[in-house]
Amino acid sequence: LQILVTILNENDNSPEFKQTNFTEVVPEDTRVNSTIIAREALSASDADLDTIYYELTTTVLGTDGYFAIKGVNNPEIYLHKALDYEKFKWTTLILYARDRPVGSTDPTNTASATINIIIEQADTKAPWFLPCTFINEEKSICISSLYAGRVNMSEMLTEPLALEPGPIYAIDPDYTINERIIYSIVGGNMENVFSIDADTGNLTMNKPATSPDSYLLQVMATQVNNIQKYSIANVEIKVINKSNHAPYFESRIYNGTAFVDLAPGSFVFQAGHPSSPLRISALDDDFPDV
Repeated sequence: LQILVTILNENDNSPEFKQTNFTEVVPEDTRVNSTIIAREALSASDADLDTIYYELTTTVLGTDGYFAIKGVNNPEIYLHKALDYEKFKWTTLILYARDRPVGSTDPTNTASATINIIIEQADTKAPWFLPCTFINEEKSICISSLYAGRVNMSEMLTEPLALEPGPIYAIDPDYTINERIIYSIVGGNMENVFSIDADTGNLTMNKPATSPDSYLLQVMATQVNNIQKYSIANVEIKVINKSNHAPYFESRIYNGTAFVDLAPGSFVFQAGHPSSPLRISALDDDFPDV
């Protein structure tokens, strides 16, 4: 008697990953659609020889949509959306492997692998002049203020010019990289009156200013490692006549008379002269004709 026995394959094995924990460092400027982890490293096996179905989820709030898999049967992870180091610096992904499709009513065995993604800041931003004002919530765009100073006509200062709201200063906003920055004057420097220290940004004078017109200098801050990364700031230098004397009042004490129930805007009169409005005046010997 010959008996044929057929062994039926039961779904009694779970999928298995070769490795269940990954850590990948991903540069911020990685191009969209680039592979982050190859299919070969992530593919799971199943002793039951079932088809494996994959699903990728994100566990960190606000990082959804940046990473994806190539397909339900292809676990290769790729960059789906451009990264921004200011938005998040790391995330954790969970890759599930099932031996039945998602939503199947059949008994399903599942395995999972954890993928830790660390975002590495890249040199993506041009220098910022400080102080500056952020114009977006992500604080990725910062507009600098106008620098302002003044010099006396026909007088050459030997020290760096004092400016408001502060000295000329720029930083690399990619702060973990912090590339070296140099300064130069690229416009508005008529007759080469001013010069700037390439390393410190200190503004000094080469010669006296002989014109009463203001100077509007354009100062450029450039990254040494990449001349395409630069920013321009405006510096207004007003030329004024030198003041040798302080203003002074004609009298040290002024006496006036105000009447009860006087309407707002009414004159205060000189004490003893109720018909003459009280007048307070000052003089300046630098302007004797005024």
